[in-house]
Amino acid sequence: GSIGMLPSASLDADNKGMYEPCHGSAPDIAGLGIANPLATILSVSMMLRYSFNQTAAADAIEKAVSLVLDQGLRTGDIFSEGCRKVGTQEMGDAVVAALRNL
Repeated sequence: GSIGMLPSASLDADNKGMYEPCHGSAPDIAGLGIANPLATILSVSMMLRYSFNQTAAADAIEKAVSLVLDQGLRTGDIFSEGCRKVGTQEMGDAVVAALRNL
């Protein structure tokens, strides 16, 4: 696994809070196109689920991420043989495309 796969949330008693990937902003790789965007995308899913009670939308995002991973797309931090290595933009675009096709 990778910290690039871990969404996180800090919530108050009313389920309002801050959602972010647990790894933070990774300024050392900013602009290189190699960051894994999935934790940020999955943090949005958590926000929809826990703060906005939008379960269907959260489920769709999680399903889209799973579909993209099932297709074998991987950023460098989770790359393994038999998969296709992609950058930040292509991974994000693939998740959006999967969402559109649900």
